Amino acid sequence: MKILVIRFSSMGDIIYTTPVVRCLKKQVPNAEVHFLTKPAFKYIYDNNPYVDKLLLLKPSLTDTINEIKAEKYDQIIDLHNNLRTSIIKLRTGIKASTYKKQPILKWLSLKLKRNLVSKDHLVDRYLKAVKFLGVVNDDNPIDYYIKAEHDITKLLPVSHQNGYAAFVIGATHFTKRMPNYKIISICKQLKLPVLLLGGNDVKANGDEIAAAIGTSVYNACGITSLDESVFLVSKAKNVIGFDTGLTHIAEAFNVPIASVWGGTTPDLLGVWPYKVKEVLVAGVDLSCRPCSKFGLEKCPLGHFKCMNDMPEADIVNFSNR
Repeated sequence: MKILVIRFSSMGDIIYTTPVVRCLKKQVPNAEVHFLTKPAFKYIYDNNPYVDKLLLLKPSLTDTINEIKAEKYDQIIDLHNNLRTSIIKLRTGIKASTYKKQPILKWLSLKLKRNLVSKDHLVDRYLKAVKFLGVVNDDNPIDYYIKAEHDITKLLPVSHQNGYAAFVIGATHFTKRMPNYKIISICKQLKLPVLLLGGNDVKANGDEIAAAIGTSVYNACGITSLDESVFLVSKAKNVIGFDTGLTHIAEAFNVPIASVWGGTTPDLLGVWPYKVKEVLVAGVDLSCRPCSKFGLEKCPLGHFKCMNDMPEADIVNFSNR
C-alpha cells in the first residue's frame, strides 16, 4: 500500500507526525510511506528510516499535484487540513483520511478561557486519522535523527563537558519567552552548569544572562547549528524550555523536560511533552490565559503576569533533583 502523509508546517506540528509515520510503516503490511512538507522543514524527516520518500511542496501547487498524481498513491493521510490540502485531495481524486482540527472549539476555548477541545495529545488526535487502517499507538516517543556525529569537546567549554542543564531560551513570539531577569534568577539557583540554546534572535539575551552569572552559564545561542543544538539537548542532564521547536524535539531523547508555558497553553494545542518519563509542565493559572494559540509580540494587557509571576521553585527543584 502506497501512502502519502501531508503536513506542511510548523516545526512542532511536524515533529508530532513522526509517531504516525512510524506506526504506518511498521503496522500496515507492505506499506510504502511518503511524506509531503515545506522545504523549510525537510530536516525533520532527514534520515528518518520510516519514510521511503520525502516530497517537498513546490512554489506552484499544480506542480505538487502533478508530482502526487505521478506517484499513484493508494491513500492520502492529511494531517494539515487546510485549503491547499483540500485542493490536493480534490484534484488528485485519491482516497483520503483527514485530521480533524476542531477550529471552532479552539476559537471558543480561547475566547471563553475554557478548554473545550479534545483532551488528547496531538499525536493521538493525528492517529485517529489512520485508525481505519488498523493502526494503533505504539506508545513510543517522537522520532528525530541527528544528522552528523558531533564532538562535545568542540562545542562546549571544559566547564560544561561533564554535565549540564540545557535552557532553551528562544521562541518565535515574545509571550512564549521568559524575561531575562527571570531566567537569570533561575540559573543562579541551578546546581549544574547551564547551556543556553536558541537562535540568533536571542543571542543578545543569552549574552546578558551569561554576563550576569559568569562562567557557569555558556551562551550557545546563534553559535551552534540546529543539528548541533539538538545533539547538545540529547546529551543534557535535563532541559528547561518554552513552547518552541527545540524543546519539542528534545522529547525524542527522553531527557527530563521542564516545559514552561506563558501566553499559550498546552491543553489548547495538545502538545505537552509526549511519552517522556520525567516532565514538569509549568504555567500560571490566570483569567487572561491563554491570550493566543501561537503567541503574540507583546502582552495584550501589558503586565505579562504569565511569565513575570511564574513560580521559580518548581523549575529549580525539577532541575536540581
